[in-house]
Amino acid sequence: MELRRIRTNGTELNVALDGAGPPVLLMHGWPHTWQVWREVLPLLGGRRRVIAPDLRGLGDSARAADGFDAATGAGDMLGLLDALGVEQTEVVALDAGVPGAFLLGALHPTRVRRLVLMEAALPGLPGGFPAPPWWFGFHSAPGLAETVLEGHEAEYVDFFLAAGTFERRGVPPQIRDAFVSAYTGREALRCGFGYYRAAGQNATAISAAGRLTVPTLAVGGNTVGDLLHRQLIGVADDLSGELIPRSGHIVPLDRPDAVAQLLRTDSAVSR
Repeated sequence: MELRRIRTNGTELNVALDGAGPPVLLMHGWPHTWQVWREVLPLLGGRRRVIAPDLRGLGDSARAADGFDAATGAGDMLGLLDALGVEQTEVVALDAGVPGAFLLGALHPTRVRRLVLMEAALPGLPGGFPAPPWWFGFHSAPGLAETVLEGHEAEYVDFFLAAGTFERRGVPPQIRDAFVSAYTGREALRCGFGYYRAAGQNATAISAAGRLTVPTLAVGGNTVGDLLHRQLIGVADDLSGELIPRSGHIVPLDRPDAVAQLLRTDSAVSR
């Protein structure tokens, strides 16, 4: 595996690169880094060209003043693909990475072979969360969460890593430590919460994006379940869905075997 710094769209991303073969772009969520995919990579056996960035402002990517909205995120990924000479790729996204992946597929369909969208609800489409989880509001208030949480990052991240995994088992210690380190400090927290503060912008961009014409798979664990699949029925031309058993919200760490299987096949199992 190679870690590389790549300039794109006015920022600089830390990117993990691995393997050879048909490319796949992996977009993590919150509070994750590219390492949320770490246990999937060995199961691919080097047969995919994996491109796994730390998203704008997060992990070892450059801190950013703004640009956490999905449209900018899609632009970041488009620039990353250009920098790597990738004409078309499969795009896999989890949680906060999903809005940017959606717009990448909707606005640049010739660059996306297939979308695999995991455990998220999309603002701007009907049928989202009946009541958003409590932390959405907390994270969205400008300047609040990073002020309150500075000095208590480990406890806060641990709460979400436990709650987001099947039977609250948490994640492997090495990966847990990487996540805690990535979100420690006021600036790191601010960048992470920037993804929540962009929800209004994302809703506007997603509602205006038109239909998804690329093959799309909505994947659910035991948290979001089939909500995303139901949201996409009205806007996706080629949609399938998969519910992963014995998985919490962080599907790549709960069921890396299931994620790897999806990436080893060109067509998904329909619901």
